[in-house]
Amino acid sequence: MPARSAEEKARRKKEFEERKAARRALKEEKLTNERLNGKGREEKSNETVNELCLTEDVYLKVGDKECHLVMLPEETMYLVLCYLPARDLGAVVMTCRTVNYALAECRISYLFSRLCNRKFGNSIVDQNSNYISHGSKNRMIKADIFMCAGLDDVRMLIEHSLKRGGNTGRLVTKKSKKSKGDADEFISYARFVEEAVSGNSILKSRSDTNEQILLPQTVNGRFASTSPEHTICRIGGDGSKSGAGGSGVASWGIGKRGQLGHGKRKDESQPRMLIGGIGYGIRIVQVSAGGGLVRVAHSLLLTEYGKVLSFGNAQYGQLGHGYSEGKQLSDTLRPRYIDSLADYTCTCVSAGELHSAVVTTDGDLYTWGDGFCGQLGHGDKRPQLLPMQVTEGDLGDECVLSVSCGNRHTISVTEDGDVFSFGLGHFGALGRSYTPYEYHTDSTIAGFENLDENDENEENAFHDGPEVLLRPNPNNAIDDETRDRLNLLANLTLDDRSNQCIPMPIDSLHGIFIVGASAGHRHSLLLDSQGGVYSFGTGSGGALGHGNRSKQQYPLKIMKFDNLDIHIIQISAGVDISMAVSSTGDVYAWGKTVGGRIGIPQQNSTGNDDVLVPTLVSLDDANGVKVKAIDVECGYVHSLIVGLDGTIHICGGVGIDGNDDGQQRVDGDLQKGLPSQVRDFNIWHRLKEPSEKTKIVKWEKYGKYELKGRRKMMSEAEKWGI
Repeated sequence: MPARSAEEKARRKKEFEERKAARRALKEEKLTNERLNGKGREEKSNETVNELCLTEDVYLKVGDKECHLVMLPEETMYLVLCYLPARDLGAVVMTCRTVNYALAECRISYLFSRLCNRKFGNSIVDQNSNYISHGSKNRMIKADIFMCAGLDDVRMLIEHSLKRGGNTGRLVTKKSKKSKGDADEFISYARFVEEAVSGNSILKSRSDTNEQILLPQTVNGRFASTSPEHTICRIGGDGSKSGAGGSGVASWGIGKRGQLGHGKRKDESQPRMLIGGIGYGIRIVQVSAGGGLVRVAHSLLLTEYGKVLSFGNAQYGQLGHGYSEGKQLSDTLRPRYIDSLADYTCTCVSAGELHSAVVTTDGDLYTWGDGFCGQLGHGDKRPQLLPMQVTEGDLGDECVLSVSCGNRHTISVTEDGDVFSFGLGHFGALGRSYTPYEYHTDSTIAGFENLDENDENEENAFHDGPEVLLRPNPNNAIDDETRDRLNLLANLTLDDRSNQCIPMPIDSLHGIFIVGASAGHRHSLLLDSQGGVYSFGTGSGGALGHGNRSKQQYPLKIMKFDNLDIHIIQISAGVDISMAVSSTGDVYAWGKTVGGRIGIPQQNSTGNDDVLVPTLVSLDDANGVKVKAIDVECGYVHSLIVGLDGTIHICGGVGIDGNDDGQQRVDGDLQKGLPSQVRDFNIWHRLKEPSEKTKIVKWEKYGKYELKGRRKMMSEAEKWGI
C-alpha cells in the first residue's frame, strides 16, 4: 500500500477534528437539555461522569461548568476532606490535582480530627452503608482519644512521621521532591493512623455487591505480633492497593523452624521483608506469631480478601494444611494459603503454641492443631490437621467476633460481649470453674491392687509397660509415685468430656460487655467497653497487675486504671508479662522485668524486682523525643511497641545464632531496660517492590564442546560452514 501524501494526511486530520467537535457539541447540548429539564445530579448518566476532564488550569469541569467540589470555599472544602475516610480521600486525590494541593494545606486539621476528642472505634466509615460491620456498631470502647494536645503537635507529628525510622528506603513522589506538597505520601500515613485509632480495618469483597467488611476493632496482631522466638510485623503501603512488595510483612528472630517465612531455616537479627507465596498486590491486614517454650513456632497472615496463609513448624498440624505426600506433616518455609478455608472469608486469625484459630464473616469459629488439653473446643483431646468448626457447648449458637489463642487455652469474644474459654484450666487461665479431665484411673488401680504377687497372669497384665513403672510392691499397695505415673499415662486418652474441652461462658462477667481478649502463656486479659482491664490466671511475676503474685481463677478488674481514670484501648498478655495502651497513647506494663522485657529497668540483678501493678513505660525516639503508642505485643523475653509515627520499639530481645536472650546492645551500650527503636524501619512508609536476586547462568563447557544459544551459533555460521 503506497504511503499517504502530506495533503491526504492533512485532509484526514481535518475531518477527524470536525467529527470530534461535532461530538463535543452534541454532548454539551445533551447536558444543557438535562439541566433545563430539572434532572438532578444523582440522575446523570455515566456518560456525564465520563465528561469530567482535567483542564490546564487544574480545575474539574462538567461541560463549561466547574466541579462543585472545587467551587466550594476553602474552609468548606477542608471540612469536606476531613469528613472523608482515608481510603476514599486517596481516590479523590488521585483524580484531582486541585484537591491534592488543598489536602496538603489541611492535613493538620484532618489528623487532628482523628487524634483528639474522638471515641475509639467511632470510624467515619461506619456511617457509609457500603461497609458491613462485623460486630455491633454501638458496642465500642467509650473512651475519648486524646493523643495530641493541639495543632502544633499534629504538625510536628506529620514532619516526624516522614523522617522517623531512619533510612527506610521509602519512595518519595516527584511532588515532594519539588516541594509542591506531599499529600500523596500523606494518604498512606492517614490510612495507618485511621486504622490504628478507629480500630477498624477493611476487607475487600470479590462479590458483585462490592460490600466491604469491617474487621473487629480490638485484636492482637493488628500491626505486629510476637512469640517467644520471633516477631512478625506489617510494613509498607502505597495507600491504595497493597503493602510493600504486595506482602507488607517483615519478620525477624529465630528461624530454625521456618516461622520467618523466608524460605530458609536461618535466624534474622533485623527485620527482613517476605518475598513470594502471597501474590502481587495483596495487602495483609493482620498477623499472628505463634509458639511456646517447647521450641516450636508458626505464623499466620490474614489478607484483605479474608484469606489465611500459614508457615512454620507443622509437627502438630497447626498450619492447617493436612498431610503432605507420603502422609507427612512437613514444615512450610514460605507463606502458603490454607486450602480448606478457601471458601470462607475470615475476619480474625490467632496462632497459639501448638494450635490455631480463625473467625469467619458468619461468626463461626474454626480451630486446628494439637488438642491434647482441649484447646480446640471440640469436646475431646484429639488433634485436627485441618480447620474444623467449633460447635460444642453454647458457642455453636453464638456469633463470634474475635479469638485469641494462648499456650494451651483459647478465648473467644462474641458480638454480644460474652466471653467463652476452653483448654487447660489448671493455672486459672480460663477464668471459670471447670471439671477435671477424665483420667479413668480408678478401675485401673482397682484391678492393679487385686493382683497376687505370684499370679501367673502378672506378666501379661503389664506387658504394655515397663515393670519398673507398673509392677506393684510386695504389700499389694500402690505408692504415691506409682499412682502419679499411672495418672499421667491414663491422661493419654483422647476421649474426654471435661468441660475444659468444651467452650463455656465466663459467668462472672455477666452484665459486663467485653470487646477484646488476649490469651497469654498462663494468664489472660480482657478489655471491656469502658476501657477497663480484667485479668485472671497465674500471678507469677505479678503478671495480673493486682499488686501480688497470687493466682486468680476468676476475672478481677485492675483497679489502678480506674483509680487514675485511665482508659485502655489495646492489651496484650505474654509469658508472665502484660502490657496495655491508653487512650492518650501511653504504655503501661507489669510483670517480670528480667532483661528489659517490658521496657522497665531492672532494679537489681536478683530477678525479684517484678512490677506488680501497671507502670508507665518511658517511650522516646533516637533523639529523646516522646513518642505516643498505638499498639503493644508481648512475647516471652521481649515485647514490642508500635509508635503513632509508625516506628517500632523493642523491649528486651531474643537471642539468635546461639546468643543469650535479653536486651541487645546498641552502639556498644546496653539500654538499661528501656525500649530501643528498631533502625531503618517504619510501618507505613511506601517501599519499593522487593525481589530476589537471580543468578545468571552462563554457558558451560562440556569437554571440548560448548552449549550456545541460537543467535550465537548463527553469528558464527561461516566459521562452522552452516
